[in-house]
Amino acid sequence: MAAKKIFVVFGATGNQGGSVIKSMLADAKASQEFKLRGITRDPSSGRAKALAEKGVECVAGDINDKASLKSAFKGAHSVFAVTNYWEKMDDKLEVQQGKNIADAAKEENIQHLIFSTLFNVNEITNGTYKNVYHFDSKATIEAYIRSSGIPASFFMPGFFMSNLETALRSDGQSPPTYTMAMPFPPTTPIPFFDPADDSGKFVKAMVMKRDEVLGKNVLGATAYTTPEDVIKAFKEVKKGVQAQFVQIDKDTYKGALAQAGMPQYIQEELYENMAFMNDYGYYGKRSLDWSHSVS
Repeated sequence: MAAKKIFVVFGATGNQGGSVIKSMLADAKASQEFKLRGITRDPSSGRAKALAEKGVECVAGDINDKASLKSAFKGAHSVFAVTNYWEKMDDKLEVQQGKNIADAAKEENIQHLIFSTLFNVNEITNGTYKNVYHFDSKATIEAYIRSSGIPASFFMPGFFMSNLETALRSDGQSPPTYTMAMPFPPTTPIPFFDPADDSGKFVKAMVMKRDEVLGKNVLGATAYTTPEDVIKAFKEVKKGVQAQFVQIDKDTYKGALAQAGMPQYIQEELYENMAFMNDYGYYGKRSLDWSHSVS
């Protein structure tokens, strides 16, 4: 029997990485073909120990240190890598972290690097929206990976469903009325995505169908859903509760973010993110059909 190939998963105890590991472990064929190695900041944590009990090799890895990554990649066949702009809110740092991943992967002869990426909003909009750094930094990393010649494919998470928790606000009355107030029309198509459940479904398929996805972008969303759809579904689940969508202007939206304590540049980034989704499409108005066919 051939030895199992090692699949390295970043953020093993987090949402995306944890979902990938869960899906791989639950699939008999994937478990037979791959041995999982999870990268985590603290292999001695309770979550890491729980993974180790399931057969996952948990190792420490520092995304800011290429030598640390080379050690974590040693002997591996495939890698799922994710960076986190929001941790430091520094796009230049995120790009360097991505380059560290790519360089370590190339030097360790990784045969399939799956990178969690997003589109370059500045390029797509010809500079109209130039402040969506958490998209553009990942796109810059993707371009670097492609230029390096590493066998790679690219997972593109959709709009996190957890954003609905803050988007739907109660007026505090009894019974309450919930309002979803956003700076785009109620017909804007949103590719919703639940990182804890959906990441594993897509990435596992990418690992198992390497030859089909090499060099391609897999769109990680289950469907395009409009705010009108959201309100309708919310009212069906929350029987007897009133809910509405209200389109607000840029200043009102940014004012709400300011009240939440967000700095000016983040207000602008998030506003442009929302405006881009309506004007150009979160995925550039691409169909989800092919991505669903391979997952």
